[in-house]
Amino acid sequence: MMKLGLVSAILPDFTFEQVIDYAASVGFSCVEVCCWPKGKAARRYAGITHIDVDGLTRERMDAYLQYAKERGVAISSLGYYPNPMDADPETRRVAAEHLSALIDVSAEMGVNMVTTFIGKDKRKTVEENLELYEEIWTPIIRHAEEKKVRIGIENCPMYYTKDEFPGGNNLASTPYIWKEMFRRIPSDYLGLNFDPSHPYLLMSDYIQPLYDFKDKIFHVHFKDIKIYRDKLNEYGAFSYPSLWHSPKLPGLGGVDFAAFCSALNDIRYNGYACIEVEDRAFESSIEDVKKGIEQSYRYMRQFM
Repeated sequence: MMKLGLVSAILPDFTFEQVIDYAASVGFSCVEVCCWPKGKAARRYAGITHIDVDGLTRERMDAYLQYAKERGVAISSLGYYPNPMDADPETRRVAAEHLSALIDVSAEMGVNMVTTFIGKDKRKTVEENLELYEEIWTPIIRHAEEKKVRIGIENCPMYYTKDEFPGGNNLASTPYIWKEMFRRIPSDYLGLNFDPSHPYLLMSDYIQPLYDFKDKIFHVHFKDIKIYRDKLNEYGAFSYPSLWHSPKLPGLGGVDFAAFCSALNDIRYNGYACIEVEDRAFESSIEDVKKGIEQSYRYMRQFM
């Protein structure tokens, strides 16, 4: 049976313990724990550190695990979403080193999952990026194989605003790319962290890929998107997507979650499925954030 959880990024000012306590009080059975390097990031919902892996001791790992276990909440994965294929070599280096550290910690804690982005050099073509992907990701995946840690790549295009022009910051957004990823680096430890809102934004099918890639669905995000057709008509699909869409709580956008969860049941997916809250309409206060989380929990619970 699927395990319903929460992505911790929406609670940036909470400690690990506060996140787990709150998740347990709502009824979640797991949390995807954000594990960015310490320090702020410019992007919304990034730079969140609920477990700091830098210098993390065995004693502290055990304390985290015990705290969560006592409250009946599992850690679904260690989450970190940088751009390991950025045009800047230093940005690449930092991302690769932190991913390596997360793989080590995930193995030592028995979580055995890291969720992240492939990344992209937005100035290069898709073909050039696939070559770059092989170069950068082969050693990362080989390290994950050694540690027996699965890597779930989120299918987000990371192309919303002019800052991400011209090509976006994450290559792994379509079935064609996933096929190439898995062909170029064959591994049982490389798969997807699948979010239906991203293909919905791209105006593509978000159900069929579950069947086509059923053995590669390692982790799931529940997030919705609302497309404003009047704005899309005004700006066109080749404009910045931020001009004509908004992330929403599950059930408040266009994704058919009944059909999506039905397909997950069809493929016998029994892993972690975490609600990702990024709805600006529920962010004016921590009370509003909690209302959004709890509404999302109630909505998704009916399908689980």
